[in-house]
Amino acid sequence: MLIPSRAPHLISHGPAESIVNLLAVGRDAVLVEVASTEHALSLAAWAREQRLARDVVPGAETVLLDGLTDRQHRADLAGLSDVLASWSPTAAATGAEVQIVVTYDGQDLGFVAERWGCDADDVASRHQATAFVAAFCGFAPGFAYLLGLPEDVPDMPRLDTPRTRVSAGSVALAGRWCGVYPTDSPGGWRVIGHTDADLWDAAREQPALLAPGTRVRFREATAP
Repeated sequence: MLIPSRAPHLISHGPAESIVNLLAVGRDAVLVEVASTEHALSLAAWAREQRLARDVVPGAETVLLDGLTDRQHRADLAGLSDVLASWSPTAAATGAEVQIVVTYDGQDLGFVAERWGCDADDVASRHQATAFVAAFCGFAPGFAYLLGLPEDVPDMPRLDTPRTRVSAGSVALAGRWCGVYPTDSPGGWRVIGHTDADLWDAAREQPALLAPGTRVRFREATAP
């Protein structure tokens, strides 16, 4: 497991809207901090195109470059900063679209409707009208943080006390994120429905159904 070095080398670089901070992580990785999730997606896509590192892992406002192809950059963060100067934030190319069928029957549907100032049917309609993109994965294998909720809906507060068990396939909201629980697990997000989609299958060529960059659309299950 990589951990930040005790005395990380921190560098500020670039214009105010795309400041890049570099921190050495362990012996062979660098964490790049950026201003937004959109910038993280853009930088991750660019780093992959440039083959800058063996593994490129985006986060909410970070990109981990693990196994830099130029070993010198691990010791010389100023040199890596110069390389990153050729990157400029642009809309990251997105991958294939995945459609997920949802039954809107979640225990927090009423709370979400009240928070959004609408009824349960409108929550379902707004959710289906949103073009999501998987920004990064975390929390559990196959759990993708989906970006795209419109600015005119308020942030969704998490539960004050997380549930000890949230069923696999639960579709939920928290903050400005949407996510689908891949397995039964504890969780504090607001559940609005459920799906039978298989979010994680280690036997697949790509185990995560919603890998970073995947476009995601939800559609309501039809009555049997």
